[in-house]
Amino acid sequence: MAVEKMSLAKALNESLRTALDTDPKVLVMGEDVGKLGGVFRITDGLQKDFGEERVIDTPLAESGIVGTAIGLALRGYRPVVEIQFDGFVFPAYDQIVTQLAKMHARALGKVKLPVVVRIPYGGGIGAVEHHSESPEALFAHVAGLKVVSPSNASDGYWMLQQAIQSDDPVIFFEPKRRYWDKAGVDTESIPDPLHAARVARPGTDITLAAYGPMVKVCLEAAAAAEEEGKSVEVLDLRSMSPIDFDAVQHSVERTGRLVVVHEAPVFYGSGAEIAARITERCFYHLEAPVLRVGGFHAPYPPARLEEEYLPGLDRVLDAVDRSLAY
Repeated sequence: MAVEKMSLAKALNESLRTALDTDPKVLVMGEDVGKLGGVFRITDGLQKDFGEERVIDTPLAESGIVGTAIGLALRGYRPVVEIQFDGFVFPAYDQIVTQLAKMHARALGKVKLPVVVRIPYGGGIGAVEHHSESPEALFAHVAGLKVVSPSNASDGYWMLQQAIQSDDPVIFFEPKRRYWDKAGVDTESIPDPLHAARVARPGTDITLAAYGPMVKVCLEAAAAAEEEGKSVEVLDLRSMSPIDFDAVQHSVERTGRLVVVHEAPVFYGSGAEIAARITERCFYHLEAPVLRVGGFHAPYPPARLEEEYLPGLDRVLDAVDRSLAY
């Protein structure tokens, strides 16, 4: 076993390196991904080792980056594009929604679009406007796109590998405030399927379902609740489209209660879809309404206020208490 403890950032770098080394059709492109190695250094050293034709510094033009990636994919390449920050993806939204997501169906399945769009997302780093948003629901709503988010270094390494190998376009959301969290990564293990949820902590009284940056918060909440005699199961969803509803259902049938946690605003968030589906599937198993914990329906605030905006330990534990009180 080749287990090494590394940060999520390092795991993503190693995953890209492995993909570039394994498949000559894999390309990395984006703003400052080459000589600089990316704002968060995720692509550090890759241009030096693989050259400027495979790790490409692009102009500051997100629509052009994704449009170019679509053309490359049509010619047989597997481009991995980096959008520097979550809030910068919107100039490329038209390309992603009207071209990338639809071209496979438009061609009656004859055309494949193996494009990965990497997007650092979420708050918690004290950044300025347009640098801390969580727009995943906007992409999960679009048929033809796969949307995933790792919560730890091991998933970061393997899920990026799987996304690059997929013939479908994948929007790969990276929780930027978890970039420096370390965990063991076994680069020779057999990974879980890309869109499968996983029980991160077993429990019997209530299920917390989360993905990306909120998984760690839910694990901390579960540990705190245990001190009060409450057994909390934490389910790492890992994928927002498709969602592993079977895994959520199986957990809720055991615990009878569900709280969905995400950084994005609760209003029209992914938690709403999960709550609706699980209510339909598990109506007679539920001991309480499905509750949601998330951001507020407001523009992301200035950095000095973000801890009031972001769902934290207290808000998650409050939801656990409210659910168990029914």
